[in-house]
Order: sequence, then C-alpha cells, then structure tokens
Amino acid sequence: MLSFGIIIFAVNKAIDYYSFITIEKQMMEKADLSELSFREVLAQHRSSSGEPQTKEIVRLALEKLKASGKEVRIYDSSKQLLGLAVDGIIINDGKPHIFEKNIEKALSGSYAYTVTDDHLLYFATPIQNQFYENAYVYEFVEDISYFYAIMDQIRYVLFAGAGGFIVLITLASLWIARNTTKPIKVLLGAAQSFSRQEFKRVHLNRKDELGMLADGLDSMGQQLHNYIQYQKQFVSNVSHELKTPLAAIRGFSQYLYEGENENEELQKIYAHLLQESDRLTRLINELLLLSRFDKAGSSELEVEKTEMNALIQQVARNMEAKAKDKEIRITVKQVEEDQADEGLTKVYASVNPMLMSHAIANLLDNAIKYSGSHSQIDVEMEHTSSEVVVKISDQGIGIAGDELERVQERFYRAKNASTANGSGLGLSICKEIVERFNGYIDIESELGQGTTITIVLPRA
Repeated sequence: MLSFGIIIFAVNKAIDYYSFITIEKQMMEKADLSELSFREVLAQHRSSSGEPQTKEIVRLALEKLKASGKEVRIYDSSKQLLGLAVDGIIINDGKPHIFEKNIEKALSGSYAYTVTDDHLLYFATPIQNQFYENAYVYEFVEDISYFYAIMDQIRYVLFAGAGGFIVLITLASLWIARNTTKPIKVLLGAAQSFSRQEFKRVHLNRKDELGMLADGLDSMGQQLHNYIQYQKQFVSNVSHELKTPLAAIRGFSQYLYEGENENEELQKIYAHLLQESDRLTRLINELLLLSRFDKAGSSELEVEKTEMNALIQQVARNMEAKAKDKEIRITVKQVEEDQADEGLTKVYASVNPMLMSHAIANLLDNAIKYSGSHSQIDVEMEHTSSEVVVKISDQGIGIAGDELERVQERFYRAKNASTANGSGLGLSICKEIVERFNGYIDIESELGQGTTITIVLPRA
C-alpha cells in the first residue's frame, strides 16, 4: 500500500513538472511579445529629460499592455511600482501584493515567476533601455485555474485508465493462469495415478505443447497398462503351470525323506529338498493370490461385517505355536468390554474374514521371523467413530528409513532381510488385501529397534 502511494505521488509530480514546462514556455513567449511592445514605446520617447518622460512612457506602456493579463505592473530599477492596470483598467493609487524576489531576479536579467495558492501566476521580465540596462520590470498576472482543472481531468483519465488497465491485466492473468494450470493439474493427477498403477485415459482438447504432452502421457499409460497386465498374466500362467510339477516334487521329496533311515547325509539332503519345496509352494500360492487380486474387482470379494476383536484373538492364538519355537511372546491388547454400551466395545469392519486373517497372520509371521529369541510382539487395537486401527509392534531387526517406502513393493526385500527366508511378497499381499477394503497400511521402523505396522480400516 505504501509503495502504491509513492507511485501515485511520483506520477503527480511528473505531471506537474512537465505541464509547468509548457506553461512556462507560453508565459515566456507572451513576455517576449510584451517586451517588444514596451521597447517600441521606449524607442518613440527617448529623451534625457528625466521624470516627466518616464511617467509618459509608463502611461503609454500601460495603455498598450493593460489587456495582456489580469493585472499588469511596471517597476523601475529601484523596485518601485510605477504603474498598475487591473482587468484592463489603469489604477493610479493601487497597492497590490508585490513579490520582491521576482522583481530582484528580473532586474538581474532573468525571467521570474511565482504561483500563489489561489492559482495566480506572477510573471516578471526585464525591460532594457537604449544602453542595454535593465531599467524597468514588466510583470503580468495570469489566472491559471483552467490549467489546474485540465491537470485534474488528465489525472482522472490517467488513473482511471491505469485502474482499468490493472483490472484488465489482472483478469487476463487469472484467465491465462487458470487455462494454464488446469491442464497441468490434470497431467500431474494422471502422473500420480500412473504411480499407483491406475491407468486412466488422459486427454486435453488442445493443440499446443500441453495437448501433445497429454497425448504422449496417455500413450505411455496405455503401454504401461498393457505391459503390467501382460506381466501379471505371465506370472499367473507360470504359477499355475508350476503348481502341479511342484506338488509332484514335494511328494517325492517327502517319500524319500521318510524312507531314508540309514544314510544321515541323504536324509539331510531330502529334508532340504522338502523344505525348499514347501518354500516354493508358499511362493506359488502367494503369486496365485496376487493374481486373484489382479483379476477380481472389490465387488467380487465376499465381504461381511466382522468383529475385529475376535478375529485378532483367533489369529494370535494360531501364531502362538510358531512364536514359542523362538521363545517369543505375543500379547494382545483389545478393546475392553463394557456392558453399558455394546456399540463402543464391539468393533466391526466390513472385510473378508479369511483374507483379513491372512493379512494379520502374514504380518505376525514377519514379526516372528525377524525378531530375536526372548522378545515380545504386541498386538493392539484402537478405534474411533470412523476407523479401526490395528498395530503390530516387534523388537526385531527393523527396516532402514530409505527402504520403508519400497518394502510394500512386490518381490522387494530389505537389505537386512537375509536373516530369514522370504519371497518379498508378504507385505505386498497385506497391502493389496487392506486396500481392497478401503484401508491402508503405515510402517514405522528403526534399525535394531523394531518395527510397528499399522492397519487402518473404515469402521462398519
């Protein structure tokens, strides 16, 4: 606001300055013409007789110049007023206001003028005699109120035009910004959707560079969609094809392991074959489960209103045997029952119980695998009026901060995950399951300190 006021002040000063240059030039031209008329009178009455001749010169000069201004004045070299005419009438005993500095400057040989508050311009010019001496000062008074009125009109037009121009520029800028940022937001939204593997068509009804970029992004999205679908179909087909021969390999391994009682080395080899067969079987089952998610929509999954307290308790009991093998204790903290308000203690979510049990069991299995002996795993459920929150915390090896965003990707395993067997699909499957029920998973971890995985689901 202050800067805007400074700009207006500067513009006003500039208008006054350049306008007064014009006024000054006009007054100087008028003064030059009056000086010529005065010098004609001097030329006609040259005499060395003194005072009477001076009075005659002043009288004739006033007669000739009395109409050249609102007031006309003639002074001698002693700054004495010799003659005065007001509105074309000669006044003999007038006592007007005199600006002595104007007279002094004129007697020194320069033009001089003063503008009063009531917009009167006092303009003085020297008159030389035959000896080129400044013998007289001729001064006329002009009412320049018209000039200020014109300047006010110019200012009004200028500022009104500037205001209109600013409004026009602002509206044009907003229009340009909107028409530029809107398609950019569309392209940004498409790129973010692609990062979530949601490939929607991208189209902008434009022929410029943004339209070309949208067409290119749309083409890329279609190619990525086709490639990912082909990749998923390939994994699904391979998984199905491997399931039968893998079952045969496992059967023969089991037969060889159970039938070998003499050679301990061979028994170890058969046990290893059996173990690897089981690992590959789990991998194939996980791949087939992911394939099922890829092909089925959310509406095709059987969903029912499930009490989450009971589901978590059941999964924890099923995992206790595996935890005891490593001397790990699983503690479950559930919402305590309240006889007075069953609606607040029975916490429900709309999920597929089998799939949600699989997801929680998978997370508990990871916690057991990556935790040391004599540690503890805490399972805690909280809730709000709109959400169900399940937290699984362990005291295991943890995950590096730069890997937290990637551990939910398919087949990705953290650098320190080699301490236990795994396929890199567990968290990915959990993520797929939870997201199918409109929830999400959040992971907090620190190397050597453990991991907390939070499942958030809409409350039914």
